[in-house]
Amino acid sequence: MIETLGELVVSLLIVAGSGFTLVGSIGLVKLPDLMTRLHAPTKATTAGVGGVLLASMIHVVVRSGEVSAHELLIALFLFLTAPISAHFLAKAYLHLHGDRERNFPPACNGRNWTVFDEPGEELPREDRPQPPPRV
Repeated sequence: MIETLGELVVSLLIVAGSGFTLVGSIGLVKLPDLMTRLHAPTKATTAGVGGVLLASMIHVVVRSGEVSAHELLIALFLFLTAPISAHFLAKAYLHLHGDRERNFPPACNGRNWTVFDEPGEELPREDRPQPPPRV
C-alpha cells in the first residue's frame, strides 16, 4: 500500500516537474527579448528540476528506506546558482542596453533604482513617494 502511494506521488511529481520544464522551454523559445526570455527558464525550469529531484528522493526512500544526500546537494546547488546566474545575465543586459530602458517608476526609499542613475538625480525629500503606513 505504501509503495503504491509512493509511486503515485513520484509519478505526479515527475509529471508536474516535466510540465514546468516544458513551459520554461517554450517560454525560452517564444518570448521576444532577453529580459522576458530570462524569466521563463529560471523560474519554471528550477521548479521542474526541483519536482523531478523531489520525486527521485521519494522514490529512493520508498524503495530502499534510505535517505540519499545526492539529490539534496543537487537541489541546493540548483537553487543557489540559477537565481544568481539570472541576476548576472540581467545586470549584463542592463549595462549593454541601459539607455533604452529608463522608464522606471520612482523608488519608494528615495534611493536610485539602478547603477545608471546619476547621484544628483535623487528626488528632493518632500517629493519622494512615501511608503505605505505600517499596520
